[in-house]
Amino acid sequence: MAALLPGEWIKNWEKGGKSEFVQLCRALSENKNHDVGFRDIQQALYELAYHVVRGNLKHDQASNVLGDVIEFREDMPSILADVFCILDIETSCLEEKNKRDHFTQLVLACLYLVSDTVLKERLDPETLESLGLIKQSQQFNQKSVKIKTKLFYKQQKFNLLREENEGYAKLIAELGQDLSGNITSDLILENIKSLIGCFNLDPNRVLDIILEVYECRPEYDDFFVPLIESYMYMCEPQTLCHILGFKFKFYQDPSGETPSSLYRVAAILLQHNLIELEDLYVHLLPGDNAIMEEHKREIVEAKQIVRKLTMVVLSSEKTEEKEKEKEKEEEKTEKPPDNQKLGLLEALLKIGDWHHAQSIMDQMPPFYATSHKPIAVALCQLVHVTIEPLYRRVGVPKGAKGSPISSLPNQRAPKQAESFEELRKEVFNMLCYLGPHLSHDPILFAKVVRLGKAFMKEFQSDGSKQEDKEKMETLFSCLLSITDQVLLPSLSLMDCNACMSEELWGMFKTFPYQYRYRLYGQWKNETYNSHPLLVKVKAQTIDRAKYIMKRLTKENVKPSGRQIGKLSHSNPTILFDYILSQIQKYDNLITPVVDSLKYLTSLNYDVLAYCIIEALANPEKERMKHDDTTISSWLQSLASFCGAVFRKYPIELAGLLQYVANQLKAGKSFDLLILKEVVQKMAGIEITEEMTMEQLEAMTGGEQLKAEGGYFGQIRNTKKSSQRLKDALLDHDLALPLCLLMAQQRNGVIFQEGGEKHLKLVGKLYDQCHDTLVQFGGFLASNLSTEDYIKRVPSIDVLCNEFHTPHDAAFFLSRPMYAHHISSKYDELKKAEKGNKQQHKVHKYITSCELVMAPVHEAVISLHLPKVWDDISPQFYATFWSLTMYDLAVPHSSYDREVNKLKVQMKAIDDNQEMPPNKKKKEKERCTALQDKLLEEEKKQLEHVQRVLQRLKLEKDNWLLAKSTKNETITKFLQLCIFPRCIFSAIDAVYCAHFVELVHQQKTPNFSTLLCYDRVFSDIIYTVASCTENEASRYGRFLCCMLETVTRWHSDRVIYEKECGNYPGFLTILRATGFDGGNKADQLDYENFRHVVHKWHYKLTKASVHCLETGEYTHIRNILIVLTKILPWYPKVLNLGQALERRVHKICQEEKEKRPDLYALAMGYSGQLKSRKPFMIPENEFHHKDPPARNAVPAPVQNGPGGAGMPTSLTINTVRLEEGTTEETDKLKEKSQGVVKVINKTVNATPKVTASNGNSASNSKIIKEKDDKEKSGKEKDKEKKDKTPAATPEMKALGKDGKDKPKEERANKEEKAREIKEKTPKSDKEKEKVKKEEKTSKEEKSKTVVTIVESKSTAEKEREKEPSRERDLAKEMKSKENAKGGEKVPVAGSLKSPVPRSETSESEREQKRRKVDTHSSPSHSSTVKDNLNELKDSSAKHYINHTTPTLSKSKEREVEKKDMDKSRERSREREKKDEKDRKDRKRDHSNSDREVPQDSTKRRKEENGTTGSSKHSKSESPSDSPRLNEKEKEKNKSKSSGKEKGDSIKAEKMEKSSSGSKKESRHDKEKTEKKDKRDSAGGKEEKKHHKSSDKHR
Repeated sequence: MAALLPGEWIKNWEKGGKSEFVQLCRALSENKNHDVGFRDIQQALYELAYHVVRGNLKHDQASNVLGDVIEFREDMPSILADVFCILDIETSCLEEKNKRDHFTQLVLACLYLVSDTVLKERLDPETLESLGLIKQSQQFNQKSVKIKTKLFYKQQKFNLLREENEGYAKLIAELGQDLSGNITSDLILENIKSLIGCFNLDPNRVLDIILEVYECRPEYDDFFVPLIESYMYMCEPQTLCHILGFKFKFYQDPSGETPSSLYRVAAILLQHNLIELEDLYVHLLPGDNAIMEEHKREIVEAKQIVRKLTMVVLSSEKTEEKEKEKEKEEEKTEKPPDNQKLGLLEALLKIGDWHHAQSIMDQMPPFYATSHKPIAVALCQLVHVTIEPLYRRVGVPKGAKGSPISSLPNQRAPKQAESFEELRKEVFNMLCYLGPHLSHDPILFAKVVRLGKAFMKEFQSDGSKQEDKEKMETLFSCLLSITDQVLLPSLSLMDCNACMSEELWGMFKTFPYQYRYRLYGQWKNETYNSHPLLVKVKAQTIDRAKYIMKRLTKENVKPSGRQIGKLSHSNPTILFDYILSQIQKYDNLITPVVDSLKYLTSLNYDVLAYCIIEALANPEKERMKHDDTTISSWLQSLASFCGAVFRKYPIELAGLLQYVANQLKAGKSFDLLILKEVVQKMAGIEITEEMTMEQLEAMTGGEQLKAEGGYFGQIRNTKKSSQRLKDALLDHDLALPLCLLMAQQRNGVIFQEGGEKHLKLVGKLYDQCHDTLVQFGGFLASNLSTEDYIKRVPSIDVLCNEFHTPHDAAFFLSRPMYAHHISSKYDELKKAEKGNKQQHKVHKYITSCELVMAPVHEAVISLHLPKVWDDISPQFYATFWSLTMYDLAVPHSSYDREVNKLKVQMKAIDDNQEMPPNKKKKEKERCTALQDKLLEEEKKQLEHVQRVLQRLKLEKDNWLLAKSTKNETITKFLQLCIFPRCIFSAIDAVYCAHFVELVHQQKTPNFSTLLCYDRVFSDIIYTVASCTENEASRYGRFLCCMLETVTRWHSDRVIYEKECGNYPGFLTILRATGFDGGNKADQLDYENFRHVVHKWHYKLTKASVHCLETGEYTHIRNILIVLTKILPWYPKVLNLGQALERRVHKICQEEKEKRPDLYALAMGYSGQLKSRKPFMIPENEFHHKDPPARNAVPAPVQNGPGGAGMPTSLTINTVRLEEGTTEETDKLKEKSQGVVKVINKTVNATPKVTASNGNSASNSKIIKEKDDKEKSGKEKDKEKKDKTPAATPEMKALGKDGKDKPKEERANKEEKAREIKEKTPKSDKEKEKVKKEEKTSKEEKSKTVVTIVESKSTAEKEREKEPSRERDLAKEMKSKENAKGGEKVPVAGSLKSPVPRSETSESEREQKRRKVDTHSSPSHSSTVKDNLNELKDSSAKHYINHTTPTLSKSKEREVEKKDMDKSRERSREREKKDEKDRKDRKRDHSNSDREVPQDSTKRRKEENGTTGSSKHSKSESPSDSPRLNEKEKEKNKSKSSGKEKGDSIKAEKMEKSSSGSKKESRHDKEKTEKKDKRDSAGGKEEKKHHKSSDKHR
């Protein structure tokens, strides 16, 4: 504490210090705060005196100033005496004598200020002696001891013998008389005084008798209380308390019981303040320590009971224990000890002395007092009285009479509450002391709850002032505390009172769910531990819950449900916690538990919702299984339970939905599983990848068709539950936030959440997030009204740019809005103008579309770079993203299917004899109504689709601007439209495929259908690899639908001519943008289209094999999913199917132990593939291939148009291997490593050479070869057929350029090629020679190509340098193969088109095939090694010279001459017959088709005859048997009756199976640009190459 007296004052005491000190004391004396002033003055005086003691100030100076100060306060002398007392103690301890002297001098100087008596009281006897106030300190001490003894220990003698009994008799008569007249206590008091004086009565005994009489006459409070009060003036104040104490003492032996009348008298005397509680309390037993110990003992006992209940006890022990417990309980109940404190407390409560009652309760452990029923009941009664007026005013329900409670008679009882504010001040405090023991009075419980309800009503109505609002807030928080501390614990102790639970819910439902859940949390986790009784109740509830859950089955749901209901009324949190823990362990409990919860109250359902959320949020539980690749089963079980329980019962959803939203905000998507289940069960919207095509088709219809045919389970009665879900979302504004959070979290799963997790799990979470978004968006679209939807979903640019929603998701959310908007505008326009013509309607529809979509077209521009809109228009982009399958096609077959089902149902109802007639009638009416609805819906959709198609017809010309190239346009279309959407959902996958077909059918300018399909099928590796599991499934569906269209066109010339013949999408020359269509010669003809389709099949095979051989989990899983989906349409060609089959078989073997999920997928696909095998066809039936000349040049090895043909180096290698001896295989093994590298390079180069508009070089090459051979066999009929393939632009070029080519060059090349081929190297030198020769031939080849290219402009040269090099390389290899055809042994590899075989042993052929297979695998060097080893063994056994005799040179020259003649003939023929009608061509086509197979069978027979080999007819299977070949022949014969028939059967078979959908990688820009340049250049190199290859033939 800072010094009040500065040192300067002391130094300059006379000058100014003295006056300063006087002023300070005056100021302190005038201080209004009495305590502070007192302390400060004490300090100031002490400091002054201390300065004197230290010698800083003279004692006379100090005494003078103290004389001035002493008048400032009355108690100043007393204060000064205190200061002297302290200094006396301090100086007596000091050794410095001078300080002690200073002190005594100061006191002597101040004797005139403080009286002697005060100093004698406070100073030490020795000090008093030294001051001369007493003579001897010793005598003084003795005298004080004597006085104390006399005062406190000596009893006054009272002569009891002088008392006369008559006086007591008269006293009793006096007190016991009838007091109803005008007898007052004063009158009686005078009489009592007289009696005491007359009969010498002891006043204390008189008082005792007065109290005794008062006990017996409790109704005369008004008489006895004043009597005792006036009598006490004659006694010492403590006397009354002592007498009462003796009375209580009398009853304190073990057998005594204190009468309630005594408690009552004591209580009334306390209430009138005649005695002090502290004085009386010490006379009562038991002591506070004993009470504390008893309380602790109760807690321990409660815990023991809990432990016993949780322990597993064998049945024999159980019975013994129960008996012991019963004995103990009986002992306890025999004699509860008499607790006088509690008795007094009860009496105080009964008379309404709340103040003293509270003081007693405060001295005991919490709720100890009220745990005794009489006290709880007394306190409840007091509360009843206090709340009565307020309850009567606001709490009584309508129509209830109620029994009014009269107020307490005495005036000192608590004031009755008239308002909520008074309720808070008085009653809430009482309730807090009651705690859980309000359960003793259910009526009071109900009253308090009703008052709470009334308050909440007032609290929620606005319009009060700011001050009132603050008061209300305080009241509200007090109400929440009362609920937490009193109402809920009391409910736990009530014995299953459902009405109380419902009554409480009436108040609870007015609280926001956040407050409710907080209360439930406290109740569950805190309250039960606060009181021994509640601890026991908790244990008993769990025990009972275990008993019920053990016996719960589907069969006894009702009785078990009733028991659960009964238990849940009072302790729902504990019960549900246990039930949920069981559900998490055993998911088969879900259904019975859900069914058994029908007997719960509303409050219990709400508690259940909280318990579910708490279980979900349990931080101790892992959300992943130990393998880290799947979501934990407990979470799946809880989610499933959630969905079921929220659907069946009216539980509030807000909390659960908010929990999911919060988890998403925190970047956790595991809990989306819950949302998924809830939406699925409540709204009946399923998201599954396992949909059949029938279901998918149904999903493209109206709402009724979706409900009937689109889902697995027949989902009925979801109207109410989906309405509840919708309301919860809208009331709490969660609809859009959840959508946006899910859309954002989709990528968050990969980049934030998925860091440490297993790739498989990340994929699962991504799929779950995406599926839930699709499902949730679907729910909003079908359930929100137009206004609600438009009000909540912002425009597309805001969604993407501000909320960072991915484009696919943003359009998905906006799409229903556009549809709603357009339909409402359309209806408005229809109403405005009544014109009913179809054209008017269409016109209005188009107008409404323009009105709605115009702002969208503007908005989408900001989504992409300006460059994008050079190729596709914003209108096209918006149209693509805003339409759905519902707008494009009517699923007539689905409608028919459902209508037929209903007809069958109605027939079954008619036939059912057992069904009662009224039920029959109802069911039939239901079916009829449904049928009508479906038909009406179909009609409505049909009209809608027609309107949409009209709109698209008008729009289509502005869709594709193609300012750069058509190739670029297709790239943009695939990249921004098709690929993102085809993996969004199964229906979107189907939509994308349909949309491509639709754009084609609309003859959209600048859209190359051919390019589009080519890009989709060409390289699917990247797209497949980057998909999740579900995306792969959707991508598969997309490819399946695309393949279906292609297969339909491929199946029949008539269909092709009709749907593609004259369409701009099938132009093969890409002209300047302005020019569109026209020249028939630019169209891709049917036969070439079939080659292209074969190429696509080959490409798919190549990609599939690559993915299967990577060993990567994702690649293998995804490609198997895709392959399973496209199974109806692929593989169609036998050898491609076999290649796939082998790879899949390999996967089955490898993954059986390692990755069982891949094994399962592979096995499933393998089985389905085998079942499709009978429907596969040889390659020559898939697209026309020539039958071979007798044992001569086989058809060149080719892999679809422009496909990566077998590289030259590989071919040479195989031949060498066949011819080499056993000793050389070791050398070759080493060599093969090098070869593999070459193969890799060529494989890498091939995609660049591949599709130049799907109509590429080797296409025409093959056709040409085929023509040559056919001409030699048949003349005139063949010429007609040849007209079609000749129509391609490449053929034209060949026709013209073929004449000019000098023969020398051809001969040179042919010879060189043959030399290389003929040498079968026996040593390393020879091998080197072969290599050199190959090099030179390559160089020559490239030179010729260069000369042709030089004619181009220099700029073009620069751009095309690299691609041309790659193309040349690939072409050169092809030409070499053709040139060497004479000596080459064809190898029927899995990736080759089938070719006839010469005589080779079976095993070696298989080895060769394996070898060739390797060229599509990135890791095939090892395979080649193995194959070489196998070959070594086999060649040792079967060494045969495999080379076939070469053609003689003369024959070759003849062939060349024929070639020249034919090309000239063809060009003339074409000019004549160009104008012929299409029908002619069809007829010719069918004729030629019939003849070719017959011709080929003849030749085969001849060939077999001449070579003497019966095995090697043209077959695809690696292990062909004669039986198979016979079948082939029969097939060929049967085909001569007409190909169309076969095609239709094939198509039927294909339609039987189902399919699914997923992602496609974007082609590099460079590739597409190069391809474009190639096209624009007119394919000069290809033409040149064709010429050369033709002449080699």
